[in-house]
Order: sequence, then C-alpha cells, then structure tokens
Amino acid sequence: MFKTIFSKLVAIFISITIIGFSITGAMLYFFLGSFLTNEKADALGQVGEAINGFLGSYVENQDSPIAAFYFSSILERYSTDISSLILITNDKGQIVNSGPAMKNIRREILDNLKDKSGDLIIPDFKQHNKLIASQETVKEIGDFYGVFKDTGYLWLTIEKPFKYKVKGFSADITGVIYLHTPVPEIQKARISVFRFFMISVSAAVLICIILVYIFSRRITKPLKQINNAARVISGGEFRKRLNIKTRDEIGELAKSFNQMGAALQNLEEMRRGFIANVSHELRTPMTSIRGFVEGILDGTIPAKKQEEYLTIVRDETDRLSRLVDDLLDLAKMEAGELNFSFISLNINELIRRCIIKFENHIVGKSIQIEACFEDEEVYVNADVDAIERVLFNLLHNAIKFTPEKGKITINTLSKKEKVLVSIEDNGAGINGDEIDLIWERFYKSDKSRSRDKTGTGLGLAIVRNIINEHNQEIWVESELGKGTKFTFSLDRKTHGKTDI
Repeated sequence: MFKTIFSKLVAIFISITIIGFSITGAMLYFFLGSFLTNEKADALGQVGEAINGFLGSYVENQDSPIAAFYFSSILERYSTDISSLILITNDKGQIVNSGPAMKNIRREILDNLKDKSGDLIIPDFKQHNKLIASQETVKEIGDFYGVFKDTGYLWLTIEKPFKYKVKGFSADITGVIYLHTPVPEIQKARISVFRFFMISVSAAVLICIILVYIFSRRITKPLKQINNAARVISGGEFRKRLNIKTRDEIGELAKSFNQMGAALQNLEEMRRGFIANVSHELRTPMTSIRGFVEGILDGTIPAKKQEEYLTIVRDETDRLSRLVDDLLDLAKMEAGELNFSFISLNINELIRRCIIKFENHIVGKSIQIEACFEDEEVYVNADVDAIERVLFNLLHNAIKFTPEKGKITINTLSKKEKVLVSIEDNGAGINGDEIDLIWERFYKSDKSRSRDKTGTGLGLAIVRNIINEHNQEIWVESELGKGTKFTFSLDRKTHGKTDI
C-alpha cells in the first residue's frame, strides 16, 4: 500500500496531524471540564454572596408579606438564571426556603429530603452544624449525601453558611445556603465547546490533507524525475540531464546528478577514445610487422634488405612492448597500486644524468642545453625512479619538438618549502585550446605530436599521475611559434643524502 515516497509522506503527515489534534482535543476536553466546573463554582459562589445579602434584609423584615414575596422571587430568578437548585436551611437543618418553588423540584429529590415526619431537612445534620460553626464556604461534587442519587448523575454543590444578629432575638439567626447544579449541565457547555473544536479540527485536517497532498507532490515529482533519469543513464544514455531549479536539498541532488551524468559521459567518451587509440596504436605496428615478415617469407623483400626490415620489425616490437608497459604502469598508478619510496635526492644531479642519456639525440640535432641551477646541490623529497621518469619524458618531448640548432632551458628554483623544476624548449608550441588536452592518454596535437613515430602517447599522462602521487603540481605554458615550458614542484629538503 505504501510503496511510494508520496504515499508514505501523505500517510505520515496525516497521522501526525490527527495524532496532534487528538492529543490537543483530549487535553482540551479534560482541562475544559475542570475550567468550566471552576467557573460554575465561582458563579454559584457569587450568587450565594448575593443571596446572602438579600437574606439579611429578609430576616430583618421576615414578618412582611412583601419581603417574603420579594425574596422568593429573587431565589427563583437566580435559580433559573444559573440552572441551579437553591435550598436555604435554618440552624436545625430544616429547609425554610428554596428557589424555585418546592412543587417544581423533582419528586425523587423531595423524597430524599424528607424525614420520617415528612419535614424537609438536610440528611447530614453533623456536617450542617460544622458549616455553621466554621462559617466557611465548601464546594463538593457528588450526590449530596444521597439526595441526588436517584437522578443518575453527579451534582456540584456550593455550601455557604450565614449568621445574622437581629433586633429582638437573643440568639443569632444561622443557617446554610445550598446551591446545587447538575454536572451534566456543565458537561453540556464542555460538549458544546468541544463540538465547535471538533468542527474546526475537521476543517483543519481537511485543509492539511490538501496541503500535504500538494506539497508532497511537489517533493516527490522531482524525485521521480531523478529516478527516471537514473534509469535512462543506467541504460547507457549518459546525455540525460535534469532541469530542477529548486534551492533545497533536492535541487542540490539534481545538480550533483547532472555533474555525475557529465562525468559519466566524459568517462564513456574517454573509454571509447581509449579503446580506439589503443586499437590504433596496436594495429599500426602490428600491420607493419606482419607486412615485413610476410614480405620476407614470400621472397618479396630481397635477402640483402632483410636485415634492414628486420631492424624495423624489432623497433616496432620494442614500441609495442613500451606501449604495453606504459599502459600497465598507468593503470597501476590510477588504481594506487604503485608504491613509491621517498628519499632525499639531489634533483640537479638527477637532471644531469637524464641529459647525458639523451646526449646522442642532443648532438644529432645540434641542440643547445642551458641549465640554470639556483645552487649546486638542491635536495628534494621524492621517489628517484618516478622523478627520473618524469624528467625523461619531459626531456624526450622537448628534444623531439625542438628544431635543429634549437635551445632547451632547464631551471631549478627554490621557493619557500618547494623546489620548482622547469624544462623549456623553443619549438612550435601548443595551441591554447589544446593545453588542457595534452594530459589525456593518446592525445596528439596536429602541429607537433602527430609527427612522433616512437612515442606511445602516454608519456604526459604518466607524468601527471606521478606528480599527483607526490601531492605536487605540474603545469604548462606555451605560445605558438615560441615554444613550450613544463614546470612541476617537489617538496624541498634542506639537506640530505642521496644514492645518485
């Protein structure tokens, strides 16, 4: 039933809304009953005070028929206004007056007020005398000593004693004013208020359900778009993009999803390009090797030229071997499987040794080498073999693309905690649009590297990976017609020992 986020969100929000309103309603119902009871008790207390005042005047003029009629009408009016039964007793507990008239009081209540002689009297005379003695107002909820037991519900009773001094009487006139109201009368008010509350809650819940539905749709709609896009991308269509512009977490997710899609698309293009380049790089020398071998076997190539062509075959096999080695090394570097041994080495001496290895190529092209070292000995913290490979590849490229009688400049410069090594040639240079592409595997610039027949096209990719593994930086500066300059950094050591 709840298999989608939308249905779960709607169910959760509706459940929270209903639970919240239910708790509020229960607390309101409970406290409302207590509040209305106290309010009713206060109202009865105020009526009792008012009756007490009128009662004083009545006692002083009790022989006057007008006073008796006026007091009875007051009791009846108060009794009607507050929906209560008012009983007034004398010092003996006898009911001497009430409002409304006795004939309007329910028979079961009258029967419980009568004693054996038929007089109306308060059942608990001891409690009656305690009230007169204490002169304190008492509030009770119950059946009033069994008087209201036959009504089937509880009553709220306010018991207010009185005491008056009247001229002509030696003793004080005492008694108690009892004000009774049925608890269901209070409950009616509570139920009436609660009914309005439930109507309001029902309207609020309905509006909440509508709003939750709308907002849940707004939340789940972009999630569905992301899900559909993920399915498309999982099928190999990496060009799929999302058009979600919200500024919340879903918008950030969509942005990250688009970045992931772009990265996967680039990775797929690189994979296809890599396969195509590897296929091309392998096919070309293998085609040459096969052609020359078949030419030797079928006699197309004369015996006197076989040694020359076998030399070409050997060079091509060496190139294939270097290509395979470079691919394996690059794969290990990218997988983090190559372990480097960092030691303190003299970078200047390592540069000198690399230059010596290219002596024949340098002399053959009459290239001028200019080495500008800041100090005779500059120590760095690096892996000897890895940095030698970086220098070898960069020097090889510089010599290859430097014209006859050209110039290559090599610099080492200490800068704070780093040593900057740069190799600069005065060759044809690299187009600005191609600067960022030269680090890609098998990438060859039409103006320079396409003339390379001995390289594997992986040199600069390997160089960048080695420098990255050293947590250093490498960058290139180039201008068409003026040359190219590669610069990389290494961590400087103030002193050290080296094996080279």
